[in-house]
Amino acid sequence: MKAVICKSFDVIENLTIEEIPSLKPDKDEVIIHVKACGLNFPDTLIVQGKYQFKPDFPFSPGGEISGIIKEVGENVSHLKVGDHIMYGSVFGGFAEEVKAKANEVFIMPPTMDFTTAASSMLTYGTSYHALVNRAKIQKGETLLVLGAAGGVGTAAIQIGKTLGATIIAAASTNEKLEFCKENGADFTINYSTENLKERVKKLTNGKGADVIYDPIGDKFSEPALRAIAWKGKYLVVGFAAGEIPKIPLNIVLLKGCQLIGIFWGAFIKNEPQLNTKNFMTIVKWFAEGKLKSRIHKEYPLEKIVEAMQVMINKEVKGKIVLIP
Repeated sequence: MKAVICKSFDVIENLTIEEIPSLKPDKDEVIIHVKACGLNFPDTLIVQGKYQFKPDFPFSPGGEISGIIKEVGENVSHLKVGDHIMYGSVFGGFAEEVKAKANEVFIMPPTMDFTTAASSMLTYGTSYHALVNRAKIQKGETLLVLGAAGGVGTAAIQIGKTLGATIIAAASTNEKLEFCKENGADFTINYSTENLKERVKKLTNGKGADVIYDPIGDKFSEPALRAIAWKGKYLVVGFAAGEIPKIPLNIVLLKGCQLIGIFWGAFIKNEPQLNTKNFMTIVKWFAEGKLKSRIHKEYPLEKIVEAMQVMINKEVKGKIVLIP
């Protein structure tokens, strides 16, 4: 089978496409014939050794997968060969085959296509876990989403709207903000040209945002935190803008707020049953039309470097999907 191979933590141009042996399932595992795999910003970090999790070499990046069950291992009874499935992992997806634990695999709804399924596991899984399990966001609260035009930002807007929140979307260009409006945002902020803190305060009549969803970090985190409401919740999702910010903790004291870490990869390993429950709701909302994947572009597996470069350049609105 073909797979994208990373042999050392290096520049993305050193990724290769290679023929490797087909996979065989162990007990409680399945082999998935991959039909599509979502590309996310952490994939660009993991191959450069900049992610919090570092796989052993060689490995294939890619963590959002849809496909067809090719083979089932011993003890697997709820899945069979030919089932259309979706699966979320930390790596391994940019390949023609993936091996997965059967209890982490979900049957795709009949109305969902492979591209949609491959763009919904990490992004919607992360955002649902963040907003529902951790922030416990309530109807009528104000949600500020940073990096709102990206994959997890897009999912956060849709989930927040479904839960009855008022959404303030913040992004770096007016084109991205138009995309956010089309995706359901109530208000927008261009943090390249506007004062993030002052705009949030103005849009909330001085109160501040009840929940802040931050997948970008860097210089944007502190002004966003300064715009949080009393007893607000600040969700630390990632650092796509570059630097990991150093937050003055006196802000947390003065605001009476909470800083909450969101790491979906660790969540699915430590709380698999809750993750399964989350995805039952996510799949239901997709079937009801409340959630809808927004696809920026599809690339063949051989264009992995080009696709990653577009992601690194922050040109993406919604999701990139790779098709083996």
